[in-house]
Amino acid sequence: MLSIALSELLQIFRNRLVLVTSFIMPTVVCAFFVRQHETFADRAGLGYIAAVVVFTVGAFGLYTTTVTTLASRRQNLFLKRLRSTAADDTGILSGLLLPATVIALVQVAVITTVLGVVAKEPDSAVLLAVAVLATLAMMLGLGLATAGLTNSPEHAQVTTLPVSLGTIAVASWVGLSGTGELAPLKRLLPGGSATELILNAWDGGVPVAESLLLLGPTLGWVVVAVALASRLFRWEPRR
Repeated sequence: MLSIALSELLQIFRNRLVLVTSFIMPTVVCAFFVRQHETFADRAGLGYIAAVVVFTVGAFGLYTTTVTTLASRRQNLFLKRLRSTAADDTGILSGLLLPATVIALVQVAVITTVLGVVAKEPDSAVLLAVAVLATLAMMLGLGLATAGLTNSPEHAQVTTLPVSLGTIAVASWVGLSGTGELAPLKRLLPGGSATELILNAWDGGVPVAESLLLLGPTLGWVVVAVALASRLFRWEPRR
């Protein structure tokens, strides 16, 4: 697995398009929100900025890279060749997705740390970490499911738009309007409960035990995404 991960990491840094669109651009967008934190904090609180950071990195970084990577490796038959080695399916997928996952975690950690330094630290760093891990796990699962519907890296530019734009839209909706109205709907949408959990972790005011219940819908989406991926994912190009 580690040898596959190292090879994939080298490919990421060699592919300038992936590096820019999936990692540099999300970082620039997040940096803008952090720089303008006073303006956005007055409207929705610092938790909203943290949620935007997590979902921008998760959607345009981790999720999009997951789909593009798997579609590309399938198209050039690299996935097929890997299955002829001693590595099992889980090890292959873990190795391919580990670099993008680690980079996303580092991005979120660095940017939220900067936000805590220039503005205010989160009310519960542990709860925030749990929210980030659950969110990225959801985006990974959705990426695996979407990869099953994506025939090529070029096709990924289309197939990733509904989820990437949808989750960010849900995060903004919940972050700006709260969950006072339509709370059940907002929490069931992908990203809704995760956004509320990030808001609670950063801004406080809600008991930790109550906030942890919000993990349910997010982990539910992980289960749904993995179930879809197991049915839709293909190791060879479609004929």
